[in-house]
Amino acid sequence: MGMRFRRAALAVAVPLFLLLAAVVLRFLGFFNAVIDTDEGLYWVQAREWLQGGWPYIAAWDMHPVGAPAMFAVAILAFGEGFEAIRLLAALCVGATAWALYGAVRAVGGSRLLGLGAGLAYAAHSVRLGGLASNTEILFAPMVAAAMALGLAGTARSLRRGEGPGWPELVAMGLLIGSAMVIKPVVAPEGCLAFALLVFPALGRRVLPWGRALAMAAAYALLCLTPTLLFALAYALHGHLEVFIEGSLLAPFRYSQGRLGALESFHRILVTVLTLTWPFTLAAMALWRWGGRRGPSGMLVRMALLWLAVSSIAVAGPGYFFPHYFVIWLPPLSLLMAMGSWAMASRLPSRWRRRGFVVIIAVLVIGSWRADATFRIDRGIGLFAPDPVRQVAAEVRSRIEPGEPIWVVNYHPAVYVLAGAAIPTRFVFPAHLTGKEFTSISGVDTDEEVARILGTWPRLIVIDRGWWPSVRETAQAMLDEVLERDYELVAEVPEERGPIEIWRPR
Repeated sequence: MGMRFRRAALAVAVPLFLLLAAVVLRFLGFFNAVIDTDEGLYWVQAREWLQGGWPYIAAWDMHPVGAPAMFAVAILAFGEGFEAIRLLAALCVGATAWALYGAVRAVGGSRLLGLGAGLAYAAHSVRLGGLASNTEILFAPMVAAAMALGLAGTARSLRRGEGPGWPELVAMGLLIGSAMVIKPVVAPEGCLAFALLVFPALGRRVLPWGRALAMAAAYALLCLTPTLLFALAYALHGHLEVFIEGSLLAPFRYSQGRLGALESFHRILVTVLTLTWPFTLAAMALWRWGGRRGPSGMLVRMALLWLAVSSIAVAGPGYFFPHYFVIWLPPLSLLMAMGSWAMASRLPSRWRRRGFVVIIAVLVIGSWRADATFRIDRGIGLFAPDPVRQVAAEVRSRIEPGEPIWVVNYHPAVYVLAGAAIPTRFVFPAHLTGKEFTSISGVDTDEEVARILGTWPRLIVIDRGWWPSVRETAQAMLDEVLERDYELVAEVPEERGPIEIWRPR
Protein backbone atom coordinates (compact mmCIF):
# COMPACT_ATOMS: atom_id res chain seq x y z
CA MET A 1 0.00 0.00 0.00
CA GLY A 2 2.83 2.39 0.93
CA MET A 3 4.68 1.70 -2.34
CA ARG A 4 1.55 2.27 -4.43
CA PHE A 5 0.87 5.54 -2.62
CA ARG A 6 4.45 6.66 -3.21
CA ARG A 7 4.22 5.87 -6.92
CA ALA A 8 0.89 7.70 -7.21
CA ALA A 9 2.28 10.71 -5.37
CA LEU A 10 5.33 10.76 -7.64
CA ALA A 11 3.15 10.45 -10.73
CA VAL A 12 1.25 13.56 -9.65
CA ALA A 13 4.28 15.45 -8.35
CA VAL A 14 6.26 15.34 -11.61
CA PRO A 15 3.74 17.16 -13.85
CA LEU A 16 2.88 19.62 -11.08
CA PHE A 17 6.55 20.42 -10.54
CA LEU A 18 7.15 20.93 -14.26
CA LEU A 19 4.02 23.07 -14.58
CA LEU A 20 5.14 25.21 -11.64
CA ALA A 21 8.57 25.56 -13.22
CA ALA A 22 6.98 26.63 -16.51
CA VAL A 23 4.85 29.28 -14.79
CA VAL A 24 7.80 30.65 -12.80
CA LEU A 25 10.17 30.72 -15.78
CA ARG A 26 7.54 32.38 -18.00
CA PHE A 27 6.27 34.78 -15.32
CA LEU A 28 7.61 37.91 -17.03
CA GLY A 29 5.20 37.20 -19.88
CA PHE A 30 2.29 38.10 -17.62
CA PHE A 31 3.20 41.82 -17.69
CA ASN A 32 3.06 42.53 -21.44
CA ALA A 33 -0.25 42.65 -23.27
CA VAL A 34 1.56 41.77 -26.52
CA ILE A 35 4.77 39.82 -27.00
CA ASP A 36 4.16 38.83 -30.62
CA THR A 37 1.63 40.36 -33.01
CA ASP A 38 0.45 36.91 -34.15
CA GLU A 39 -1.11 36.04 -30.80
CA GLY A 40 -3.28 39.16 -31.00
CA LEU A 41 -4.85 37.79 -34.18
CA TYR A 42 -5.69 34.46 -32.51
CA TRP A 43 -7.09 36.42 -29.59
CA VAL A 44 -9.40 38.44 -31.84
CA GLN A 45 -10.49 35.26 -33.65
CA ALA A 46 -11.25 33.58 -30.32
CA ARG A 47 -13.33 36.53 -29.13
CA GLU A 48 -15.30 36.65 -32.36
CA TRP A 49 -15.85 32.88 -32.20
CA LEU A 50 -17.21 33.10 -28.66
CA GLN A 51 -19.56 35.83 -29.89
CA GLY A 52 -20.79 33.67 -32.77
CA GLY A 53 -18.40 34.74 -35.55
CA TRP A 54 -16.37 31.84 -36.92
CA PRO A 55 -12.69 32.07 -37.84
CA TYR A 56 -12.12 32.96 -41.52
CA ILE A 57 -15.69 34.29 -41.72
CA ALA A 58 -15.56 36.92 -38.96
CA ALA A 59 -11.77 37.19 -38.63
CA TRP A 60 -9.47 35.80 -41.30
CA ASP A 61 -6.07 34.14 -40.99
CA MET A 62 -3.86 31.85 -43.04
CA HIS A 63 -3.50 29.32 -40.21
CA PRO A 64 -5.86 26.48 -39.33
CA VAL A 65 -8.39 27.11 -36.57
CA GLY A 66 -6.63 25.23 -33.78
CA ALA A 67 -4.89 28.23 -32.20
CA PRO A 68 -8.04 30.39 -31.88
CA ALA A 69 -9.89 27.31 -30.62
CA MET A 70 -7.34 26.90 -27.83
CA PHE A 71 -7.48 30.64 -27.09
CA ALA A 72 -11.28 30.45 -26.85
CA VAL A 73 -11.04 27.60 -24.33
CA ALA A 74 -8.48 29.59 -22.33
CA ILE A 75 -10.77 32.63 -22.28
CA LEU A 76 -13.68 30.50 -21.07
CA ALA A 77 -11.51 28.91 -18.40
CA PHE A 78 -9.40 31.82 -17.17
CA GLY A 79 -11.16 35.02 -18.25
CA GLU A 80 -10.88 37.57 -21.06
CA GLY A 81 -7.59 39.22 -20.07
CA PHE A 82 -4.31 38.60 -21.84
CA GLU A 83 -3.17 36.73 -18.74
CA ALA A 84 -5.44 33.87 -19.87
CA ILE A 85 -3.44 33.27 -23.04
CA ARG A 86 -0.16 33.52 -21.13
CA LEU A 87 -1.43 30.88 -18.71
CA LEU A 88 -2.45 28.73 -21.70
CA ALA A 89 1.13 28.93 -22.99
CA ALA A 90 2.53 28.01 -19.57
CA LEU A 91 0.20 24.99 -19.41
CA CYS A 92 1.39 23.89 -22.85
CA VAL A 93 5.03 24.28 -21.86
CA GLY A 94 4.46 22.30 -18.67
CA ALA A 95 2.70 19.57 -20.64
CA THR A 96 5.54 19.44 -23.19
CA ALA A 97 8.11 19.19 -20.41
CA TRP A 98 6.11 16.30 -18.92
CA ALA A 99 5.95 14.57 -22.30
CA LEU A 100 9.74 14.86 -22.60
CA TYR A 101 10.06 13.34 -19.14
CA GLY A 102 7.85 10.53 -20.41
CA ALA A 103 10.03 10.11 -23.50
CA VAL A 104 13.13 9.68 -21.33
CA ARG A 105 11.38 7.17 -19.09
CA ALA A 106 10.01 5.28 -22.10
CA VAL A 107 13.51 4.34 -23.26
CA GLY A 108 14.72 3.48 -19.75
CA GLY A 109 16.24 6.80 -18.67
CA SER A 110 16.17 7.88 -15.05
CA ARG A 111 13.62 10.20 -13.47
CA LEU A 112 16.36 12.75 -12.84
CA LEU A 113 17.35 12.74 -16.50
CA GLY A 114 13.69 13.16 -17.51
CA LEU A 115 13.25 16.09 -15.15
CA GLY A 116 16.42 17.64 -16.56
CA ALA A 117 15.05 17.41 -20.10
CA GLY A 118 11.72 18.91 -19.03
CA LEU A 119 13.35 21.80 -17.19
CA ALA A 120 15.70 22.47 -20.10
CA TYR A 121 12.68 22.81 -22.39
CA ALA A 122 10.73 25.02 -19.99
CA ALA A 123 13.71 27.36 -19.57
CA HIS A 124 14.48 27.63 -23.26
CA SER A 125 10.83 28.09 -24.22
CA VAL A 126 11.23 31.76 -23.27
CA ARG A 127 13.84 32.26 -26.02
CA LEU A 128 13.36 32.91 -29.75
CA GLY A 129 9.99 34.59 -29.16
CA GLY A 130 8.68 31.49 -27.39
CA LEU A 131 7.39 33.55 -24.46
CA ALA A 132 4.45 34.47 -26.69
CA SER A 133 1.49 32.11 -26.99
CA ASN A 134 2.43 31.17 -30.53
CA THR A 135 1.57 28.05 -32.48
CA GLU A 136 4.97 26.42 -31.88
CA ILE A 137 4.26 26.50 -28.14
CA LEU A 138 0.64 25.38 -28.53
CA PHE A 139 1.26 22.24 -30.58
CA ALA A 140 4.48 21.18 -28.83
CA PRO A 141 2.80 19.04 -26.12
CA MET A 142 0.89 17.06 -28.73
CA VAL A 143 3.99 16.39 -30.84
CA ALA A 144 6.16 15.57 -27.81
CA ALA A 145 3.55 13.19 -26.44
CA ALA A 146 3.27 11.44 -29.82
CA MET A 147 7.06 11.14 -29.97
CA ALA A 148 7.10 9.68 -26.46
CA LEU A 149 4.62 7.02 -27.60
CA GLY A 150 6.79 6.33 -30.64
CA LEU A 151 9.93 5.99 -28.52
CA ALA A 152 8.09 3.66 -26.14
CA GLY A 153 7.10 1.53 -29.13
CA THR A 154 10.72 1.38 -30.33
CA ALA A 155 11.93 0.35 -26.87
CA ARG A 156 9.32 -2.40 -26.54
CA SER A 157 10.09 -3.81 -29.96
CA LEU A 158 13.85 -3.86 -29.48
CA ARG A 159 13.91 -5.07 -25.89
CA ARG A 160 10.88 -7.25 -25.45
CA GLY A 161 10.01 -8.19 -29.01
CA GLU A 162 6.52 -6.69 -28.74
CA GLY A 163 4.68 -5.04 -31.59
CA PRO A 164 2.64 -1.82 -31.31
CA GLY A 165 -0.98 -1.92 -30.19
CA TRP A 166 -3.98 -0.04 -31.46
CA PRO A 167 -4.55 2.14 -28.35
CA GLU A 168 -1.20 3.90 -28.69
CA LEU A 169 -1.66 4.25 -32.44
CA VAL A 170 -5.05 5.90 -31.93
CA ALA A 171 -3.65 8.22 -29.27
CA MET A 172 -0.70 9.15 -31.47
CA GLY A 173 -2.86 9.79 -34.52
CA LEU A 174 -5.25 12.05 -32.65
CA LEU A 175 -2.39 13.93 -31.01
CA ILE A 176 -0.71 14.66 -34.34
CA GLY A 177 -4.08 15.39 -35.94
CA SER A 178 -4.83 17.94 -33.21
CA ALA A 179 -1.41 19.51 -33.73
CA MET A 180 -2.04 19.72 -37.48
CA VAL A 181 -5.15 21.88 -36.95
CA ILE A 182 -2.84 24.32 -35.17
CA LYS A 183 -0.12 24.26 -37.83
CA PRO A 184 0.41 21.64 -40.57
CA VAL A 185 4.21 21.88 -40.33
CA VAL A 186 4.08 19.10 -37.72
CA ALA A 187 3.47 16.52 -40.48
CA PRO A 188 7.15 15.42 -40.73
CA GLU A 189 7.32 14.83 -36.98
CA GLY A 190 4.04 12.93 -37.19
CA CYS A 191 5.60 10.64 -39.80
CA LEU A 192 8.64 10.11 -37.58
CA ALA A 193 6.48 9.23 -34.59
CA PHE A 194 4.69 6.57 -36.65
CA ALA A 195 8.01 5.24 -37.97
CA LEU A 196 9.36 4.88 -34.42
CA LEU A 197 6.25 3.00 -33.37
CA VAL A 198 6.11 0.61 -36.32
CA PHE A 199 9.43 0.20 -38.16
CA PRO A 200 11.47 -1.43 -35.35
CA ALA A 201 8.66 -3.96 -34.89
CA LEU A 202 8.75 -4.71 -38.61
CA GLY A 203 12.51 -5.12 -38.45
CA ARG A 204 12.17 -7.59 -35.55
CA ARG A 205 9.34 -9.36 -37.39
CA VAL A 206 6.94 -8.98 -34.48
CA LEU A 207 4.51 -6.99 -36.64
CA PRO A 208 3.01 -8.55 -39.78
CA TRP A 209 3.13 -6.40 -42.90
CA GLY A 210 -0.62 -6.61 -43.36
CA ARG A 211 -1.25 -5.21 -39.90
CA ALA A 212 1.41 -2.54 -40.43
CA LEU A 213 -0.30 -1.35 -43.62
CA ALA A 214 -3.66 -1.30 -41.84
CA MET A 215 -2.09 0.74 -39.06
CA ALA A 216 -0.62 3.16 -41.61
CA ALA A 217 -4.01 3.72 -43.21
CA ALA A 218 -5.69 4.10 -39.83
CA TYR A 219 -2.98 6.50 -38.65
CA ALA A 220 -3.37 8.68 -41.75
CA LEU A 221 -7.12 8.83 -41.19
CA LEU A 222 -6.68 9.64 -37.49
CA CYS A 223 -4.28 12.46 -38.33
CA LEU A 224 -6.85 13.90 -40.72
CA THR A 225 -9.82 13.41 -38.40
CA PRO A 226 -9.68 16.77 -36.50
CA THR A 227 -9.31 18.67 -39.80
CA LEU A 228 -12.17 16.70 -41.37
CA LEU A 229 -14.39 17.40 -38.37
CA PHE A 230 -13.75 21.13 -38.66
CA ALA A 231 -14.39 20.92 -42.40
CA LEU A 232 -17.69 19.16 -41.71
CA ALA A 233 -18.68 21.85 -39.21
CA TYR A 234 -17.96 24.59 -41.75
CA ALA A 235 -19.81 22.65 -44.45
CA LEU A 236 -22.88 22.37 -42.22
CA HIS A 237 -22.53 26.10 -41.57
CA GLY A 238 -22.49 26.70 -45.33
CA HIS A 239 -18.91 27.95 -45.54
CA LEU A 240 -16.78 24.98 -46.58
CA GLU A 241 -15.10 27.01 -49.33
CA VAL A 242 -14.01 29.62 -46.77
CA PHE A 243 -12.51 26.90 -44.61
CA ILE A 244 -10.60 25.39 -47.56
CA GLU A 245 -9.35 28.81 -48.61
CA GLY A 246 -8.10 29.81 -45.16
CA SER A 247 -6.74 26.52 -43.84
CA LEU A 248 -5.35 24.96 -47.04
CA LEU A 249 -4.95 27.33 -49.99
CA ALA A 250 -3.70 30.42 -48.13
CA PRO A 251 -0.96 28.50 -46.25
CA PHE A 252 0.08 26.98 -49.57
CA ARG A 253 0.38 30.45 -51.12
CA TYR A 254 2.40 31.59 -48.12
CA SER A 255 4.78 28.64 -48.47
CA GLN A 256 5.55 29.65 -52.07
CA GLY A 257 7.47 32.65 -50.77
CA ARG A 258 11.08 32.23 -49.70
CA LEU A 259 13.80 34.30 -48.13
CA GLY A 260 17.00 34.58 -50.09
CA ALA A 261 19.90 32.28 -49.27
CA LEU A 262 21.94 34.98 -47.52
CA GLU A 263 19.10 36.19 -45.29
CA SER A 264 18.09 32.61 -44.48
CA PHE A 265 21.68 31.80 -43.48
CA HIS A 266 21.78 34.96 -41.38
CA ARG A 267 18.67 34.00 -39.40
CA ILE A 268 19.80 30.41 -38.94
CA LEU A 269 23.22 31.57 -37.74
CA VAL A 270 21.70 33.97 -35.21
CA THR A 271 19.48 31.18 -33.90
CA VAL A 272 22.36 28.72 -33.58
CA LEU A 273 24.36 31.37 -31.70
CA THR A 274 21.37 32.00 -29.44
CA LEU A 275 21.30 28.27 -28.71
CA THR A 276 25.07 27.92 -28.28
CA TRP A 277 24.88 25.97 -25.04
CA PRO A 278 22.08 23.63 -26.19
CA PHE A 279 24.03 22.74 -29.32
CA THR A 280 27.28 22.40 -27.37
CA LEU A 281 25.64 19.98 -24.95
CA ALA A 282 24.02 18.15 -27.86
CA ALA A 283 27.48 17.66 -29.39
CA MET A 284 28.77 16.35 -26.06
CA ALA A 285 25.87 13.93 -25.83
CA LEU A 286 26.53 12.68 -29.34
CA TRP A 287 30.25 12.26 -28.65
CA ARG A 288 29.64 10.42 -25.37
CA TRP A 289 26.62 8.28 -26.17
CA GLY A 290 25.96 8.37 -29.92
CA GLY A 291 27.63 5.07 -30.79
CA ARG A 292 26.79 3.16 -27.61
CA ARG A 293 24.12 0.64 -26.88
CA GLY A 294 21.60 0.90 -24.07
CA PRO A 295 19.03 3.55 -23.12
CA SER A 296 21.46 6.47 -23.34
CA GLY A 297 22.64 5.65 -26.83
CA MET A 298 19.10 5.03 -28.03
CA LEU A 299 17.85 8.30 -26.57
CA VAL A 300 20.66 10.34 -28.13
CA ARG A 301 20.23 8.79 -31.57
CA MET A 302 16.45 9.15 -31.53
CA ALA A 303 16.67 12.75 -30.31
CA LEU A 304 19.19 13.54 -33.05
CA LEU A 305 16.85 12.02 -35.64
CA TRP A 306 13.96 14.03 -34.20
CA LEU A 307 16.04 17.22 -34.41
CA ALA A 308 16.83 16.52 -38.06
CA VAL A 309 13.17 15.90 -38.93
CA SER A 310 12.02 18.95 -36.97
CA SER A 311 14.35 21.02 -39.15
CA ILE A 312 12.08 20.20 -42.08
CA ALA A 313 9.20 21.75 -40.15
CA VAL A 314 11.31 24.83 -39.40
CA ALA A 315 12.38 25.28 -43.01
CA GLY A 316 9.06 24.38 -44.64
CA PRO A 317 7.42 27.85 -44.57
CA GLY A 318 10.59 29.36 -46.03
CA TYR A 319 10.88 32.48 -43.85
CA PHE A 320 12.89 31.41 -40.76
CA PHE A 321 11.22 33.75 -38.29
CA PRO A 322 12.74 33.25 -34.80
CA HIS A 323 9.69 31.55 -33.31
CA TYR A 324 9.79 28.88 -36.03
CA PHE A 325 12.96 27.55 -34.38
CA VAL A 326 11.06 26.85 -31.16
CA ILE A 327 10.19 23.58 -32.94
CA TRP A 328 13.82 22.55 -32.35
CA LEU A 329 13.55 22.82 -28.59
CA PRO A 330 11.93 19.47 -27.60
CA PRO A 331 14.58 17.24 -29.24
CA LEU A 332 17.32 19.69 -28.26
CA SER A 333 16.14 19.47 -24.64
CA LEU A 334 16.62 15.70 -24.67
CA LEU A 335 20.12 16.21 -26.05
CA MET A 336 20.82 18.96 -23.50
CA ALA A 337 19.92 16.60 -20.68
CA MET A 338 22.12 13.86 -22.12
CA GLY A 339 25.00 16.29 -22.65
CA SER A 340 24.65 17.49 -19.07
CA TRP A 341 24.80 13.88 -17.89
CA ALA A 342 27.87 13.31 -20.05
CA MET A 343 29.57 16.19 -18.20
CA ALA A 344 28.41 14.98 -14.80
CA SER A 345 29.61 11.44 -15.52
CA ARG A 346 33.18 12.75 -15.43
CA LEU A 347 32.77 13.42 -11.71
CA PRO A 348 33.31 10.79 -8.98
CA SER A 349 30.26 8.50 -8.79
CA ARG A 350 28.99 9.96 -5.51
CA TRP A 351 28.90 13.46 -7.05
CA ARG A 352 27.37 12.67 -10.43
CA ARG A 353 23.73 13.22 -9.58
CA ARG A 354 24.50 16.43 -7.72
CA GLY A 355 26.73 17.55 -10.55
CA PHE A 356 23.94 16.91 -13.05
CA VAL A 357 21.52 18.95 -10.95
CA VAL A 358 24.00 21.84 -10.81
CA ILE A 359 24.61 21.77 -14.57
CA ILE A 360 20.85 21.76 -15.31
CA ALA A 361 20.33 24.57 -12.80
CA VAL A 362 23.03 26.69 -14.47
CA LEU A 363 21.54 25.92 -17.89
CA VAL A 364 18.02 26.86 -16.76
CA ILE A 365 19.04 30.04 -14.96
CA GLY A 366 21.26 31.11 -17.85
CA SER A 367 18.51 30.75 -20.43
CA TRP A 368 15.95 32.51 -18.24
CA ARG A 369 18.40 35.29 -17.39
CA ALA A 370 19.12 36.04 -21.06
CA ASP A 371 15.44 36.71 -21.76
CA ALA A 372 14.72 38.31 -18.39
CA THR A 373 17.56 40.83 -18.76
CA PHE A 374 16.14 42.02 -22.07
CA ARG A 375 12.60 42.34 -20.73
CA ILE A 376 13.55 43.97 -17.45
CA ASP A 377 15.81 46.40 -19.30
CA ARG A 378 12.91 47.44 -21.55
CA GLY A 379 10.70 47.52 -18.46
CA ILE A 380 7.39 47.40 -20.34
CA GLY A 381 4.64 46.53 -17.89
CA LEU A 382 7.20 46.51 -15.06
CA PHE A 383 8.99 49.84 -14.78
CA ALA A 384 7.42 51.56 -17.76
CA PRO A 385 3.87 51.76 -19.12
CA ASP A 386 2.67 49.15 -21.61
CA PRO A 387 1.95 51.11 -24.82
CA VAL A 388 -0.55 48.53 -26.07
CA ARG A 389 -2.64 48.87 -22.94
CA GLN A 390 -2.28 52.64 -23.08
CA VAL A 391 -3.59 52.70 -26.65
CA ALA A 392 -6.44 50.39 -25.67
CA ALA A 393 -7.33 52.67 -22.74
CA GLU A 394 -7.35 55.74 -24.99
CA VAL A 395 -9.59 53.94 -27.47
CA ARG A 396 -11.91 52.58 -24.80
CA SER A 397 -12.40 56.08 -23.33
CA ARG A 398 -13.58 57.40 -26.71
CA ILE A 399 -16.01 54.72 -27.90
CA GLU A 400 -19.05 52.87 -26.73
CA PRO A 401 -18.47 49.13 -26.18
CA GLY A 402 -18.75 47.29 -29.49
CA GLU A 403 -18.21 50.30 -31.74
CA PRO A 404 -15.94 49.61 -34.73
CA ILE A 405 -12.45 51.01 -34.93
CA TRP A 406 -9.66 50.27 -37.38
CA VAL A 407 -6.17 49.33 -36.21
CA VAL A 408 -4.29 50.00 -39.45
CA ASN A 409 -0.80 48.74 -38.67
CA TYR A 410 -0.60 48.12 -34.92
CA HIS A 411 -1.36 45.12 -32.72
CA PRO A 412 -4.79 43.49 -33.26
CA ALA A 413 -4.92 42.84 -29.50
CA VAL A 414 -6.11 46.45 -29.16
CA TYR A 415 -9.54 45.39 -30.47
CA VAL A 416 -10.00 42.96 -27.56
CA LEU A 417 -8.41 45.11 -24.88
CA ALA A 418 -10.54 48.12 -25.89
CA GLY A 419 -13.77 46.16 -26.34
CA ALA A 420 -14.03 47.45 -29.91
CA ALA A 421 -15.62 45.81 -32.93
CA ILE A 422 -13.54 44.95 -35.98
CA PRO A 423 -14.35 46.73 -39.27
CA THR A 424 -13.05 43.94 -41.50
CA ARG A 425 -12.31 40.26 -41.28
CA PHE A 426 -8.71 41.01 -42.27
CA VAL A 427 -7.51 42.28 -38.89
CA PHE A 428 -3.84 41.28 -39.20
CA PRO A 429 -2.00 44.31 -40.66
CA ALA A 430 0.43 42.33 -42.82
CA HIS A 431 -2.51 40.66 -44.61
CA LEU A 432 -4.29 43.94 -45.43
CA THR A 433 -2.04 46.97 -45.45
CA GLY A 434 1.41 45.38 -45.59
CA LYS A 435 3.74 45.05 -48.55
CA GLU A 436 4.75 41.37 -48.52
CA PHE A 437 1.83 39.11 -47.59
CA THR A 438 -1.30 40.80 -48.96
CA SER A 439 -1.61 38.33 -51.86
CA ILE A 440 -2.10 35.49 -49.37
CA SER A 441 -5.65 36.57 -48.51
CA GLY A 442 -6.86 36.12 -52.09
CA VAL A 443 -8.74 39.44 -52.17
CA ASP A 444 -8.06 42.90 -53.58
CA THR A 445 -6.64 44.53 -50.46
CA ASP A 446 -6.78 48.08 -51.83
CA GLU A 447 -10.47 47.55 -52.47
CA GLU A 448 -10.92 46.33 -48.90
CA VAL A 449 -9.04 49.35 -47.51
CA ALA A 450 -11.33 51.65 -49.49
CA ARG A 451 -14.38 49.79 -48.21
CA ILE A 452 -13.26 50.13 -44.58
CA LEU A 453 -12.63 53.86 -44.95
CA GLY A 454 -16.08 54.20 -46.49
CA THR A 455 -17.65 52.83 -43.29
CA TRP A 456 -16.17 55.72 -41.25
CA PRO A 457 -14.61 53.76 -38.36
CA ARG A 458 -15.19 55.44 -35.03
CA LEU A 459 -11.42 55.64 -34.52
CA ILE A 460 -8.37 54.88 -36.67
CA VAL A 461 -5.16 53.75 -34.98
CA ILE A 462 -1.84 54.20 -36.81
CA ASP A 463 1.66 53.25 -35.72
CA ARG A 464 3.95 55.86 -37.28
CA GLY A 465 7.00 53.77 -36.44
CA TRP A 466 5.67 51.00 -38.67
CA TRP A 467 4.30 53.41 -41.30
CA PRO A 468 7.05 52.54 -43.83
CA SER A 469 5.82 48.93 -43.81
CA VAL A 470 2.39 50.04 -45.04
CA ARG A 471 1.79 49.61 -48.79
CA GLU A 472 2.10 52.86 -50.74
CA THR A 473 -1.41 52.67 -52.19
CA ALA A 474 -2.87 52.16 -48.71
CA GLN A 475 -0.78 55.06 -47.39
CA ALA A 476 -2.16 57.34 -50.08
CA MET A 477 -5.78 56.44 -49.31
CA LEU A 478 -5.27 56.89 -45.59
CA ASP A 479 -3.43 60.20 -45.95
CA GLU A 480 -6.24 61.59 -48.09
CA VAL A 481 -9.05 60.48 -45.77
CA LEU A 482 -7.29 61.49 -42.55
CA GLU A 483 -6.48 64.96 -43.83
CA ARG A 484 -10.00 65.54 -45.16
CA ASP A 485 -12.29 63.82 -42.66
CA TYR A 486 -10.43 63.00 -39.41
CA GLU A 487 -8.60 64.78 -36.60
CA LEU A 488 -5.79 63.56 -34.36
CA VAL A 489 -7.08 63.19 -30.80
CA ALA A 490 -4.35 61.27 -28.98
CA GLU A 491 -0.80 60.02 -29.28
CA VAL A 492 0.84 57.26 -27.26
CA PRO A 493 4.64 56.97 -27.30
CA GLU A 494 6.08 53.67 -28.52
CA GLU A 495 9.67 52.49 -28.94
CA ARG A 496 9.50 52.99 -32.71
CA GLY A 497 7.55 56.24 -32.67
CA PRO A 498 4.08 57.57 -31.73
CA ILE A 499 0.83 55.64 -32.00
CA GLU A 500 -1.77 58.03 -33.40
CA ILE A 501 -5.50 57.86 -32.69
CA TRP A 502 -7.77 59.66 -35.15
CA ARG A 503 -11.53 60.32 -35.02
CA PRO A 504 -13.99 61.80 -37.55
CA ARG A 505 -14.37 65.56 -37.44
